[in-house]
Amino acid sequence: MTDAIEHSCDTLIIGSGAAGLTLALQVAQFSKVIVLSKAQINDGSTFYAQGGIAAVFDKKDSIESHVSDTLIAGANLCDKSVVEMTAQNAKASLEWLIDCGADFDQELSSKGEQRYHLTQEGGHSHRRILHAADATGKEVQTTLQAKVLNHPNITILERYNAVDLVTDGLSADKRVIGAYVWSRDREQVETIHAKQVALATGGASKVYQYTSNPDVASGDGIAMAWRAGCSVANLEFNQFHPTSLFHPQSNNFLLSEALRGEGAYLKRPDGSRFMDDFDTRGELAPRDIVARAIDYEMKRLGVDCLYLDISHKNDEFVTSHFPTIYQHCLGLGIDITKEPMPVVPAAHYTCGGVKTDKHGATDIKGLYAIGEVAYTGLHGANRMASNSLLECLVFAKTAADHIKTNSDTPSTHYNIAPWDESKVTDSDEEVVIQHNWHELRLFMWDYVGIVRTNKRLARAKRRVELLQTEIDEYYSNFKVSNNLLELRNLVQVAQLIIDCAIARKESVGLHYNLDYPDAFEDSSPTVLTPH
Repeated sequence: MTDAIEHSCDTLIIGSGAAGLTLALQVAQFSKVIVLSKAQINDGSTFYAQGGIAAVFDKKDSIESHVSDTLIAGANLCDKSVVEMTAQNAKASLEWLIDCGADFDQELSSKGEQRYHLTQEGGHSHRRILHAADATGKEVQTTLQAKVLNHPNITILERYNAVDLVTDGLSADKRVIGAYVWSRDREQVETIHAKQVALATGGASKVYQYTSNPDVASGDGIAMAWRAGCSVANLEFNQFHPTSLFHPQSNNFLLSEALRGEGAYLKRPDGSRFMDDFDTRGELAPRDIVARAIDYEMKRLGVDCLYLDISHKNDEFVTSHFPTIYQHCLGLGIDITKEPMPVVPAAHYTCGGVKTDKHGATDIKGLYAIGEVAYTGLHGANRMASNSLLECLVFAKTAADHIKTNSDTPSTHYNIAPWDESKVTDSDEEVVIQHNWHELRLFMWDYVGIVRTNKRLARAKRRVELLQTEIDEYYSNFKVSNNLLELRNLVQVAQLIIDCAIARKESVGLHYNLDYPDAFEDSSPTVLTPH
């Protein structure tokens, strides 16, 4: 039997995107930090984010307008106080990131003064999106990485899966004391002792057949928090990005919302535009409306995809504003300066998650959740474009402040029992995992997708409960592996998504049920609490 390996730190951060790395830099000023990354440090969703980060930099804009736009996009299911806090702290958070070295696009004003170039995206009434061409996430990720990798108080553990959180105490006194983690390279479970743990694991869009997310987005943090005893909220609100590139040689490639912000048109195969038939804002309507419109037109016409066209803009404008998209499409034989791009919606963002307060604190003492893994009340029934990276920055700071205030507790050293693998064996049926994986993602797409019905949700619930039983049985008999850990978490999150969707008897924001087509006058969050 392999000797047990133990690690120890003040703060364990699970996830290495914008939320995790920002928090690491903030808390490393006063504590020893371990950052756990499931793959390489830059393999999360942050690196692939294209559009930008919303903040009020233009004197003609206002925090009140940013708040109002967010509340409208969230179908008034946002927590207004959280939206206000986020918008009020947006500029300072961006200035902190710029001080770290982030380089956002600039331009000359009419007076010849240098200023940040601000773009506009769906749901925003002003230009307030700071960006680095069409690769903002890459700029954010590489900037934070450079700081983190050189920090003496931060240790990075790459190619580690978090298996489960470890807690001590019961109910209201429950406290997190660490986590079991699995080393992909050593293929063994190790233990990390920590005074506090922060989940920054991203969302769960991999639960769907078509997604814009990288492979690591498998709902790990949500599932672990639920198993540990945390409440979750609003998981029925899954954002489908309207414009994912439809091409057999290009999986998961997103066509940024900024394309429509800069004048791209959505078109049917015959070249006619259709968004004005669905919303007076046309292509700049919020994502839920645009995604449903595309889904409706595809089903009505019986076509595999629709088209996004920016070829009416001059070539230099297109190639300078969207160099990444231009080069990617050109490599597939699509010249976006001359022809439209084929598009389909794809699961993109998990608006609900682990329920937290304004500090990112969960139901369990010492456990935090920040970024896409969390439900903070910012997004409501739909996330407005470019508020996601902003949420990572703002809540990493509020969580860091809360951790600093409480960092001297607990003084007690908690013992964590070593992981016991004595009764499990290597699986010789990896095909079972693959079969269940594909089945889960397909029925979630068909039954719990952009448009839902009571019958579809009931079918999905029956299937996911059967899968849950199979996976629990499988998990107890065989040694852990990456695929088994991810499938276990995805099945758990799928069950929570379905239960939230069944509980909501209305259509609002990203949740659209044909059996309940109307919205309530006064909607409230869907909260699930472990028994």
